[in-house]
Amino acid sequence: MARYTGPKTKIARKFGEAIFGEDKNFEKRNYPPGQHGNARRRGKKSEYATQLAEKQKAKYTYGILERQFSNLFKKASASQGITGEILLQLCESRLDDVVYRMGISKSRSGARQLVGHRHITVNGEIVNIPSYRLKEGDVVAVREKSKSLVAIEDALASNNNVFEWLTWNNDTKTGTFVKVPERLQIPENIKEQLIVELYSK
Repeated sequence: MARYTGPKTKIARKFGEAIFGEDKNFEKRNYPPGQHGNARRRGKKSEYATQLAEKQKAKYTYGILERQFSNLFKKASASQGITGEILLQLCESRLDDVVYRMGISKSRSGARQLVGHRHITVNGEIVNIPSYRLKEGDVVAVREKSKSLVAIEDALASNNNVFEWLTWNNDTKTGTFVKVPERLQIPENIKEQLIVELYSK
């Protein structure tokens, strides 16, 4: 299963925000990486560079590689509605993202690992495909054998997030994907229109 495994703080510094979640190293040096650090003069970015950076940020945020992301865009383009909004909704409907949003894991990469290692069920069946697309009403749960995993218990204990499109029962470690979120409900700082413009060239 291909995914980005390089240094995360370096990528976060490149975009100027902690896209992988809380990062103490990023807080210390929240400027772009490079030999001269903050002192380096940076010219004005071209329109293409701005659009490309936004696409890269979205890909790293959701942990999706180029081909998968391109396929998601094609699917979004073929759907009725605002393409950029649908693209983010497709990303938010992925099983690994929902596991992360429900607080079962502290990061999306951790959520992907839990799914891949068969710790998560959807409607009572084990699903080990992180990109599995959830539908409204699907029930996501921690597998019975995995409920005592320290990583899961730690993540749930420190999770204070509540999302309107999800429900979660901490006693049964079961949640429901109530509906696809609207753009205003998605907290990610992504300018999806720039991505649409890039792919439309």
